[in-house]
Amino acid sequence: MTTLESTSKSFEVFHRIQPHEYLRRFLEHNLRPDGRLLERFRKTLITTGSISTANTSAMVRLGGTTVVCGIKAEVCEPHVERPDQGYLVPNVELSPMCSPKFRAGPPPEKAQVTSEFIHELFTNSNIFPLESLCIEQGKAVWVLYADIVCLNYDGNILDASLLALTAALSKLSLPKAEVSESMVVEADVSNKTQVFQMNRIPIASTFCVFQEPHALLSDPNEAEESLTKETITVVMDTNGQVCHVYKNGGNSIDSSVLRTCFERGLERTKEMAELIQQA
Repeated sequence: MTTLESTSKSFEVFHRIQPHEYLRRFLEHNLRPDGRLLERFRKTLITTGSISTANTSAMVRLGGTTVVCGIKAEVCEPHVERPDQGYLVPNVELSPMCSPKFRAGPPPEKAQVTSEFIHELFTNSNIFPLESLCIEQGKAVWVLYADIVCLNYDGNILDASLLALTAALSKLSLPKAEVSESMVVEADVSNKTQVFQMNRIPIASTFCVFQEPHALLSDPNEAEESLTKETITVVMDTNGQVCHVYKNGGNSIDSSVLRTCFERGLERTKEMAELIQQA
């Protein structure tokens, strides 16, 4: 065995036995094991229209994490308290197909938390005009079922899922529909018009925080996620307005750290907005 092979083998064993110490030694030099600087996000690719059977769809590759979002529109009755609004129902799927850390059966906690986060974001932050999904007030509305399926998992599923959903919604078009006298919804499939404009383009930027040494890592991969107890997600729109801030972990965060998250998040938001326009 050559010296290079022996050294490589030693690093691999060290990584498996002492993952925290392995990462710490990289962070002390402001680097990460995958070669990125601390503030760097992974390479991101966005494609739209990847599912022909959906009303709209998008695929996102965020480093090693790949998700696809397909949206199907159906007609239903509106909620009694919101007779002029449709629905957006996001559902994130994390199965054993994307990573052995997930098991078959009920949705894992990470999938449920991500789905709920996206649902609350769209409900409370005036991102998508749900009124535009109304076919006839009090009688019929569109419901958008957004299935977000992870094909390969390597961390930061929240950023990738929201990005795929946003890209898909930006290309949404539905047939014109109306309620007939017999209370049947009739849709003109041949007449599709791009009428769904999002009020805001939300982009999530997630960071993980390490205390020893103190470091703020943008876009953590799976290995980095598993070694940290604190994450911060900042959702901003293209106007630099904060849509939502989510913190996971018990320790308090210094205001300077949060300010850095906003600065990096704003830069990230502008970059992703351009990618969505080009997709």
